[in-house]
Amino acid sequence: MILEQIHNFLHLLFIGLIALFPVVNPIGSALIVNPYLAKLSEKQRKNAVNKITIYAFFLCIVSLFTGHWILELFGISIPIIQVAGGILICKMGWESLSAEQDENTNKEIDEDDALLSTSISDKLFYPLTFPITTGAGTISVLFTLSAHSADSNWQDYMVNTGAILLAILMMCMLVHFFYNNTNKMIDKLGNNGQEIANRIFAFLIFCVGLEIATTGIKTLFHI
Repeated sequence: MILEQIHNFLHLLFIGLIALFPVVNPIGSALIVNPYLAKLSEKQRKNAVNKITIYAFFLCIVSLFTGHWILELFGISIPIIQVAGGILICKMGWESLSAEQDENTNKEIDEDDALLSTSISDKLFYPLTFPITTGAGTISVLFTLSAHSADSNWQDYMVNTGAILLAILMMCMLVHFFYNNTNKMIDKLGNNGQEIANRIFAFLIFCVGLEIATTGIKTLFHI
């Protein structure tokens, strides 16, 4: 019996990691989020990443246990979340594409350090955590995993839910690692390389948002 429960635990843990990794996409999300954190000091960046990781973890927990009822309470469907989240991400990508490079950026950062930190703090949950880090895809996957873990046997339910919680925790650890270290990798590109990379990532942000919104529209209209 114990061996069977261990097998089920490991099996669902593996399924959870495989299902969550592509929708959370810690590597791709880190590249998208990085332009918003790149101007922060190392200490500010760590604090910001810590908060994003905590927000993502609790958002996943809420989605796992209560998300389905919350959406039903407000009459919101997953496709609507996809459309709204996709539009928001498109807007962020467009703003990054149309932003002009300021030659005095470093000087302004030193002078307005507190203002910059406050500005980023306002964005840590929305939209950097939701919908960029954990969006509609993550919520829908957690709904599916939650339904898969439901069992009339209380012990099996606890084992399965524990496996999903561990998968969420491991995914948040990956988010924390990549979000903290992306800037170091990009710094090796130099100033011009960073600007080119930021523009490319901004275009990818726009494309990702468009893809998410299109998926929601297709689902809504059964295309």
